[in-house]
Amino acid sequence: MHERGPPDDRDPDTLLEFGVVNLDKPAGPSAHQVAAWVRDMADVERAAHAGTLDPKVTGCLPILTGTATRAAQVFDDSRKGYLSVLELHAPAPADFESTLAEFEGPLYQKPPRKSAVVRRLRIRTIHRLRALETEERRALIDIECASGTYVRKLCHDLGLALGTGAHMGDLRRSKTGTFDDSALVTLHDLADGLAFWRENDDPELLREVVSPAERALEHLPSLTAAPSAAAEIAEGAPLYAPGIIETDLDDATMGDLVVCYTPDGAAVCLGHLAGDPDADAGVVVDLERVFV
Repeated sequence: MHERGPPDDRDPDTLLEFGVVNLDKPAGPSAHQVAAWVRDMADVERAAHAGTLDPKVTGCLPILTGTATRAAQVFDDSRKGYLSVLELHAPAPADFESTLAEFEGPLYQKPPRKSAVVRRLRIRTIHRLRALETEERRALIDIECASGTYVRKLCHDLGLALGTGAHMGDLRRSKTGTFDDSALVTLHDLADGLAFWRENDDPELLREVVSPAERALEHLPSLTAAPSAAAEIAEGAPLYAPGIIETDLDDATMGDLVVCYTPDGAAVCLGHLAGDPDADAGVVVDLERVFV
């Protein structure tokens, strides 16, 4: 089994092979193109982004590098945050704020005609919707919503409910799961960190822009496996009860996605909870993705 060691003590090559960059996506390129640039800059075989952003949209786009791309599914159901300019087609009515509040909660959405997915009615939850600033025909709105929510469609529907008509103006993602815009990294920051390391054999700047991929897993329920059990996981075996040292499962139930760590904090795998970790025997975690 390849030993990565504790997340904070990894050498630069190992960090890049199992890393995550909380990228500030620029306007222009697609999310796929940005991930390809990060892949080539970091000189790793693969890179994967955490949720598509249209070319014109900017903001929080975590990028997983190397083997960490195997963990991309952890972002599938993550909440997203957005700041959007709502362009009204007439002056905002007096009930503007109360109408926004009515959209909080579950709502039906059908993907727009230009969408790449099947256009069928689906339910998405709006966890927060409020106006930060308003002008006569324009409002800056703060949105927290379920993954897969179409903000352009939300803005259109708001316009219908307000009776003014509306469309989405500028859009910026402020949050993806546990990543937000409080510590974003630009492509230039990443290029500078890589160059400084390669030219000076000093990874200090690189460590400021690339985090161990465990950063993307910290929200998941977890188990700590003994070194011998981790070695068996690397060979494809599930995690059995005798191999568990510690658990932090909170309210996890059978079938939930969990992450397994070594005692020094290195992620070994993602899996699904399949048994009682306090039992004397039996499978506790069925493997989903192995990182070592």
